[in-house]
Amino acid sequence: MFDAYIICGTPRTGSTLLCDLLASTKKTGAPHSFYRRQNILEWAEEWNLSARAAMSELDFNTAYLNATIKAGKGGTGIFGLRLMRENLGELSAILDQIFPGLPSDKARLEKAFGSVLYLHLSREDKLAQAVSLVKAEQTGLWHVAPDGTEIERVAPPAEPRYDFQRISGEVAELEAYDAAWNTWFAQQGITPLRLGYESLSGDPAAALVAICRTLGVLPPNVADVKPGVAKLADETSLDWMRRFRLDAAV
Repeated sequence: MFDAYIICGTPRTGSTLLCDLLASTKKTGAPHSFYRRQNILEWAEEWNLSARAAMSELDFNTAYLNATIKAGKGGTGIFGLRLMRENLGELSAILDQIFPGLPSDKARLEKAFGSVLYLHLSREDKLAQAVSLVKAEQTGLWHVAPDGTEIERVAPPAEPRYDFQRISGEVAELEAYDAAWNTWFAQQGITPLRLGYESLSGDPAAALVAICRTLGVLPPNVADVKPGVAKLADETSLDWMRRFRLDAAV
């Protein structure tokens, strides 16, 4: 039986879809990127921890961890966290300050969150992943609902522009992050539950049922699973991939 799970991912692997599915069960927590460095102050303000200047670093980090656990449980008995590889070291350093003297990242994470299921979410097609990431960064649109309604926009609308060098750089970085996760799992003696973007997006209900069963939670009826996030890939995405392959072959 697990007390928590950590979605170990990289950008554009379907983690928002997965977080939405898990939260929708009302049994498997409310996972979010609580330790994404750019959002920590926003979460702290939402949780009324905005008097950070009046607190020591240790006191703030301890209060933030406690608030994170409450939010990540979402009123259930299981804590959920989405964690990108680039934020792992920072989270481990924070936990080392709160729980000093522990021998490993795994020991620190499990001291904080209990028995943890590590879920490695990856995407086999790194070119498609990189194209999706570059398009989102350029257009400002990161997620839409199945009816086309915008769920997450971080900048005013802008036209996407094909950029071979930028896409190439993202492919290399995404490959490196995925490799770094696998190296970390091996170093920590962790056997993660592996889930691919392709299978998640192809059959979200089956992926959710499998995770619930692994967590020891009664899964929802497949017919009741309604994904709240839709794919953003379109003809532009396919055209960029075609152009990239041609340019890369030159």
